[in-house]
Amino acid sequence: MDGLAFSVAADGTAGEPAMAAQCTLKSPISCVGVGLHTGQRVTLSFQPAPADHGIVFRRTDLGIDIPARFDRVIDTRLCTVLGQDGVRVGTVEHVMAALAGCGIDNAVVELDGPEPPIFDGSAAQFVFLLDCAGKVVQDVPRPVIEILRPVRVNDGDGFAELRPGTTGLDMALSIDFTAVAIGRQALSLRLTPQSFRHELARARTFTLAEEIDQLRATGLAQGGSLDNAVVVDQARVLNPAGLRVPDEFVRHKLLDAVGDLALAGASLRGRFIAHRSGHTLNNRLLRALFADRAAWREVEPAPLAIAAE
Repeated sequence: MDGLAFSVAADGTAGEPAMAAQCTLKSPISCVGVGLHTGQRVTLSFQPAPADHGIVFRRTDLGIDIPARFDRVIDTRLCTVLGQDGVRVGTVEHVMAALAGCGIDNAVVELDGPEPPIFDGSAAQFVFLLDCAGKVVQDVPRPVIEILRPVRVNDGDGFAELRPGTTGLDMALSIDFTAVAIGRQALSLRLTPQSFRHELARARTFTLAEEIDQLRATGLAQGGSLDNAVVVDQARVLNPAGLRVPDEFVRHKLLDAVGDLALAGASLRGRFIAHRSGHTLNNRLLRALFADRAAWREVEPAPLAIAAE
C-alpha cells in the first residue's frame, strides 16, 4: 500500500523517489471454507491478472464479475458487501485487507457462493495463501491517490477522516465499547506489508454475546462460532484460549479499515484517522473523497523502483 519507493543506482545508493510496480500472483491457489454470515460452504480461488486489471470478485456459480470498488458497495451491516446486477459478494474486507497488505494489485477472486470463507475470523489464512501463490512484479507503476485536503464523515460521536500526508498511508483508529472486556483501545501505524503482517493480520473479528440471537434472527452470523470470532460477554472473553493480544479488538477494526480503504482501487497517500468507525463510515469516507475532486489527485507515474516491496 505504500505506493512510493526509491530508485536504486548501480552502486546501491538511493536516488529520487520512484513509484512501486504493480504486482499479481505467480500462480493460482484455492481454498474451501464456510461463510461467516451465510454459513454456506464455498470454494475460493485467487487467480493472477494482468497489469491495470485491479481486483475483481467473480461469482463462478453465476458468471458475474464485480470490481472491488467503493462504488459497488451495496451493504455495510457488519461487513462490506459488493453487488452488481442483483448478485452479491459479502464480507470482502478480510480478503481485500490481505491483498492490500501483501501488495497484490491485480487478481481475480473466484468463488462459487455469496461470501468468502471466514476461516478463523482474521486475514492470516488469506495472507498464507497469497504467500504460497507467490508474487510477480509487473512492469507498470502502481496507481496512487494523494490526499490534498481533509475529508471527514461523521456518525454521532464516531468519525472517519483522510488528511494529507507525506508517503504511504498512516493510520490511527480508536474504539470505545461499554463492554469491559473491550473498553477504550487505540492503535496507530504506518501501513506497510510488514506492519500489516505483524500488527493486524491475525486479529479476529468479534461480537457481543448479547447480540448473537438478534443477528441470527436477521439472517446474519449463520456460520459464526468461537472458532471464527471473539465473543465478549461484558467483562469476559468466552473463547477458551482468550485473546491473541490484549488489544485484538482495535487491531481487527484497523484490519477492516485496510480492506475497506483498498476499495479505492489505488494506494492512498495520506493519513487515515478514525474513532468508532466501521464499514459504513469507511465507505462513506471514500465516497466523500472521490466526490470532492479538489481533495485528491492521481500521482503522476515516476521511474519504477527496481526492487519489489
